[in-house]
Amino acid sequence: MNLRGPGRLAGRLIVLLAVLAVVSTPARAVQWMGVNLAGAEFDGQSFWPVPAEADYFRAAGMNVVRIPFRWERMQPTLSGPLDTAQLAALTAVVDDAIAAGHQVILDPHNYARYDGQVIGSAALPLDAFTDFWRRLATQFGNRPQVIFGLMNEPHSMPTEAWLDAANAGIAGIRAAGATQWILVPGNAWTGAHSWLSDWYGTPNGTVMLGVVDPLDHYAFELHQYFDGDYSGTSPTCREDAGAAQLAAVTGWLRAHGRRGMLGEFAGADNETCQRAVRSALDHLDANADVWLGWTWWAAGPVWGEYMFTLEPTGNFSVDRPQMAWLRPYLDRLFASGFD
Repeated sequence: MNLRGPGRLAGRLIVLLAVLAVVSTPARAVQWMGVNLAGAEFDGQSFWPVPAEADYFRAAGMNVVRIPFRWERMQPTLSGPLDTAQLAALTAVVDDAIAAGHQVILDPHNYARYDGQVIGSAALPLDAFTDFWRRLATQFGNRPQVIFGLMNEPHSMPTEAWLDAANAGIAGIRAAGATQWILVPGNAWTGAHSWLSDWYGTPNGTVMLGVVDPLDHYAFELHQYFDGDYSGTSPTCREDAGAAQLAAVTGWLRAHGRRGMLGEFAGADNETCQRAVRSALDHLDANADVWLGWTWWAAGPVWGEYMFTLEPTGNFSVDRPQMAWLRPYLDRLFASGFD
């Protein structure tokens, strides 16, 4: 057809709009992509993240940071007041991250313990965990960008005992009037690959269906490393690593109408680990109906040349190599509208 004058212009406009519709259709992506800003969870002196870190990762396209800290540092006496100085430091980190444009996950990095005692034991009753979370949620319940991560990597306890502790923590958060997302880990270091296994006791996939949240506003926090024993202690990743370790728990989440968040994962700078990381992130994006997002382990001011660090060098001007692996997913996040 030979279009002339207004007809030709209309035809070109139709073609242009069709092309733009295809180009601008966002790729599917999980809604949160970010990093752990670690340092305040270590023994001895704490190293809280600085504002430049939140700014750097936001400029890279990330929109969530997870902030680990020690429970003992934040609440020096069980069921006592929160430490004024440490609370002020955490509040400054949270506010800086929010100002940069992040969601912020609070992460008591204690493995379901306080001074070595397991939550639910005589020395560390459930009420103490409820009290801690009631106090912390009271401080941050007015910030909708804050997400409450109940506890880092519970382990070496009956899964049923951890469920009781998790429900006690959730009760404390909701008693404070806080309505934000809660991230609930499982037993056995909350490994995605072992969620349905029984080597540590009753599987998380059986017991953790008993989570009670009156607002039903929670997701399960999973961790997954890709080395031989999934511990995150080796720079060598398994050849079959990535989506293979996530597939079973993804099916479980969908079957039970639950959501998941990959709170820790990483890989050293080599091709095998790069393939594992990309396989895992492709899997999360392909199953974004049940996965909320991910946070890489780790960045922060204390890591030096740690094999997984994303902490930039050159006064925040030089990326670590693994950032190149993540940027295509961050671009997809932006295209999907989760800014």
